[in-house]
Amino acid sequence: MIVLRSAFYILWLLTTLIPWALVAVLFSALVRGAPMYWLCVGWLRAAVWGAKAICGVRYRVQGLEHLPSAAEAHAAVLLAPKHQSTWETFAFPTLMPHPLAYVFKRELLWIPFFGWAIGRMDMIHIDRSRRSAAWAKVLAQGRRLMGQGNWVIMFPEGTRIARGASGDYKTGASRLAVTTGTPIVPIAVTSARCWPRKSWLLRPGLIEVSIGRPIPAQGRRPDELMLEVEAWIETEMRRLDPDAYPPPADGQPVRALAGHRS
Repeated sequence: MIVLRSAFYILWLLTTLIPWALVAVLFSALVRGAPMYWLCVGWLRAAVWGAKAICGVRYRVQGLEHLPSAAEAHAAVLLAPKHQSTWETFAFPTLMPHPLAYVFKRELLWIPFFGWAIGRMDMIHIDRSRRSAAWAKVLAQGRRLMGQGNWVIMFPEGTRIARGASGDYKTGASRLAVTTGTPIVPIAVTSARCWPRKSWLLRPGLIEVSIGRPIPAQGRRPDELMLEVEAWIETEMRRLDPDAYPPPADGQPVRALAGHRS
């Protein structure tokens, strides 16, 4: 049943993505910015709805009150979520009151239809093989987009991490937060419960999303700030999904277990 429902979900994604992306490409010749963004978010809503309706993937969000409201147009934040599956990539733009600018590898632009659409949005696509140029682009475009009231979202671990594991928390997000004086918001997500890493077999269940309080970045060191982000996320992940993590040995703190490798 899981295989059949997952196959039907993939079919749902494809049959909705192709016409939506074509409309987005045509629309982008006339309008850019927020209208273009919210048009594309319409498809993401369909993707999240399809996961729930077809595969039984439900979600619950706590901590939205920690974010600036939609009325606070220029209250920029930098979101730093746990990354376990494709689900949060689809879901976060549908959950947030402001447009989000993802920092992502440029190879995603080569995906037919999907890449064509995101290439016409105000996102930050980088060449990971050119680290200095990539950082300069993130800083310049991050400043511009946050100045327009957009929020930047960066996955500190850089890639999807298996359920129950902790990845390498890099300091790119905290460097941008410190350099721009923007608060950084840690987010825990248990999406691998239902959508495992590197798999398109979706299992029914509940995904928990927990949004932490913004952590001020002014006057902080990027490595020290990322340690705080990492400790909050990994502690919260163990609270939300305790079955996925072994208990700490001899009372060892989560920060020591998770480690920090910049």
